[in-house]
Amino acid sequence: MGCTSCGTGKPNGCKGNGGCSSGGCNRLNVHDWLSVLPFGDVENNCPVMEVSFNQGSRKDFYRNNTDSFFSKGDIVAVEGTNGFDVGTVSLTGELVRLQLKKKRIDENSTEIKRVLRLASDNDIAKWKESKAREQEVMTRSRAIARQLNLDLKMSEVEIQADSRKATFFYIADERVDFRELIRIYATEFKVKVEMKQIGARQEAGKVGGIGSCGRELCCSTWLTDFKSVNTNAARYQNLSINQTKLSGQCGRLKCCLNYELDTYLDALQYFPDDADVIEVAKGRAFLIKKDIFRNLMWYSMADSTKHYPLSIDTVKKIKAQNKEGIKPEALETVEIISGKPKEAEPEFVDVVGQISLKSLDKSNRKQKGSRRPGPKDSAHDNRTSSQTQKQQKKQRPPKQQNQTPRRNDNRNSPPRKDS
Repeated sequence: MGCTSCGTGKPNGCKGNGGCSSGGCNRLNVHDWLSVLPFGDVENNCPVMEVSFNQGSRKDFYRNNTDSFFSKGDIVAVEGTNGFDVGTVSLTGELVRLQLKKKRIDENSTEIKRVLRLASDNDIAKWKESKAREQEVMTRSRAIARQLNLDLKMSEVEIQADSRKATFFYIADERVDFRELIRIYATEFKVKVEMKQIGARQEAGKVGGIGSCGRELCCSTWLTDFKSVNTNAARYQNLSINQTKLSGQCGRLKCCLNYELDTYLDALQYFPDDADVIEVAKGRAFLIKKDIFRNLMWYSMADSTKHYPLSIDTVKKIKAQNKEGIKPEALETVEIISGKPKEAEPEFVDVVGQISLKSLDKSNRKQKGSRRPGPKDSAHDNRTSSQTQKQQKKQRPPKQQNQTPRRNDNRNSPPRKDS
């Protein structure tokens, strides 16, 4: 769901980085696909609605006890800590019941706060003023924490709309005693202080960025549930254990390692588990990797660097022979061509004037093998042609002399007798 200004500007987009407040295009945005369905019993509609804060980085549920009807995108004033807060309605209707059930929250719970009213101009002005202070407060809070030599990193500050409460989000590897820090913050900023610890993944989601895949980070766009990722996920997928390539911008293992893990685990069920070492007549063969896409298992010998691809059935057959004390002579490998197992080519059958494409390939190869004549070739051809002409002249037979005397030549003729 985009905002009203996402189609404008150069480049296109509102440049809100997933936190646009004009139309609600944020990373926690939900499309109400039940809004177009008619409901007969209006009185039983869900009185709870979902409100987002801080440009979509936080959401909470509030009960609407007023007579007003709110729709998605409305700016409302809700109950806060010793005051009020301002947020944007992100979800209403029956879909909120499904969200409550998913998060195991009772619809009739008394802990759900109330919606006060539709935000007035004065409420919105105070809200914008408090948001403008957040960057200054965060810079000052980092300096104070550094002066106290506390081992923590201040990530974000969220101030309530009426400026009576401020929530400080920090990152720390160990437990931190920040009682003195809270007293200084309350005196310095004149607010009620609340400290919340977040992890490195949540910080990366707040900062945002572009991942190695070329797309925006999952944690800053749609991912809200951060599950633990360990190196076993990389081993099951035959990935090299390279900390630089497997780590995200948060410094932890990438969340996308868990996306295809279930598929790999399902495919690995068909591979034998006790096939790390197989024995043949030449010695032992050790398993290198399992290729689930081609159902192959790659082995290598101790005295050789060659890799042998074996099918699953072949490995099971060899293991059965090893249990009986039989060692096969050699490994029956599968021939691999261009990353795929070689298949038997069908024989060509000449039907109704068809020709084989192989013959065309052979003729093309012959034509490609012939080289175009260059300037050196033309000079060589001229030299060879002159030599052949000389040889032809030498081989020509001598001309035969004409025995008939010439009529006009009187030098050798006998004297003429007078009659």
